[in-house]
Amino acid sequence: MPTRNIRKDPALRVVAIGGGTGLSTLLQGLKRYVDPERRQLNFPEAEPNEHSLDITAVVTVTDDGGSSGRLRRDFAVLPPGDIRNCMVALSEDEALLSRLFQYRFAAGRGLKGHSFGNLFLTAMTQLTGDFASAVKVSMEILAGAGRIYPSTAENVALAARLEDGTVVSGETRISKSRSRIQSVVLRPRKPRPLPETLEAIAEADVITLGPGSLFTSVLPNLLVDGIAEAIRASRAIKAYFCNLMWQPGETIQFKASDHVAAIHKHARGQLLDAIIVNTQPIGEALRERYASQKALPVEVDLDRLQSMGIRVIEGNLLAQEQKARHDPQLTAAMAVRLAREGARQKASQAGRPHVIATGT
Repeated sequence: MPTRNIRKDPALRVVAIGGGTGLSTLLQGLKRYVDPERRQLNFPEAEPNEHSLDITAVVTVTDDGGSSGRLRRDFAVLPPGDIRNCMVALSEDEALLSRLFQYRFAAGRGLKGHSFGNLFLTAMTQLTGDFASAVKVSMEILAGAGRIYPSTAENVALAARLEDGTVVSGETRISKSRSRIQSVVLRPRKPRPLPETLEAIAEADVITLGPGSLFTSVLPNLLVDGIAEAIRASRAIKAYFCNLMWQPGETIQFKASDHVAAIHKHARGQLLDAIIVNTQPIGEALRERYASQKALPVEVDLDRLQSMGIRVIEGNLLAQEQKARHDPQLTAAMAVRLAREGARQKASQAGRPHVIATGT
C-alpha cells in the first residue's frame, strides 16, 4: 500500500504540460507572479493564506529535428530544445540567459546550428549520468522559479497515422505532413514517467495542457504510461489552453471541440474539465498573413463543447505581436485563477485532507 503524506503548506500548485513555444510562454508568465525573494504570490488579488506559487512543467521529449535531433543521434540524450526554452522562461535573469542559452552558433565545424543551452544540457547529462538529473541541477544553477521534468526519461520517438492511412515516423516529418492526423503513438509504447511527475500531478490545484502544437507538443505527454491516469485521478482542475489558429500539418479545420476530442481519445477517456479560449478578435492583417498558409482562427463551437461536458472559459489571451500567440501574462493569470479555484474546491470537500502517494 502506498504511504500518504498530508499536504500542509498553502502554496498554489500549477502543473503545466506541453512543449514547444506554447509551454514556455505560459511559464514565462507564471514566473512573473512569483516574488523572486520570498517565492510569494506577487499580485494584488492574492489572498492572505496564499503564500507561494509552486510551478511544475512536464515537457514532451519527442523532438528529432535541428540541434536537438543532432544531439540525440550523436550522444543518445533526450532532446534538450524544449527543456532549454522552459529553463529560460523560468530563470531568474531571463534577459541575460535568453542571450546565452538561446545563442546559436552560426559557424564552426560540428557547432554550426547548435544552441549553447542545448550543448550545456548535453554536457550536464554526461556529468550527472542522466537527463532528468541534468535538468534539475541546471535549474538550481539558474535559480529557476519552478521544476521541469521530461515526460519520460526513455528515448522515445513519435509516429502518426494519417487520414489517408499512411504512417509517418518522427516529429519533424509529422509536422510537415499535409494529410489530416488521426492519431499519434510513442515508440516504444508506454514509456515510464518520472515518479516526481506523478507526485506533482497528484498534488496539483490546476493541471494545464497547452497552448502548443496539439499532436506533437501536447498529446505525446499523455501517451507516457500512467500520466493520463494520474491526471484523471487528481483532484485538480484540468484545463486545456486551446490554440488560437489552425496549425498546418496538424490541425487544419479543427474546431475547439476537435482538440478536446483528440485529447480524450489519446487519454483513453474523459480527462478535461475545461477549455480556455481566446475572445480577442484577431486583426485583419494577421488573419491575411495566416490565410496564405491556409490557416484560420479556431472556431469555438460552444454547443458541442457543452454537450461533451466541458466548461468553456473565455478571456482575452492574444499577444500584441506579429504572430497569433498567447500573451504570457494574460495566460498565466488564467492559470493562477484556476489554481486558486482548484485549491478552494479541494478544501471544501468535507474537510478531506489533500494526500499524495509517495511509494508502494
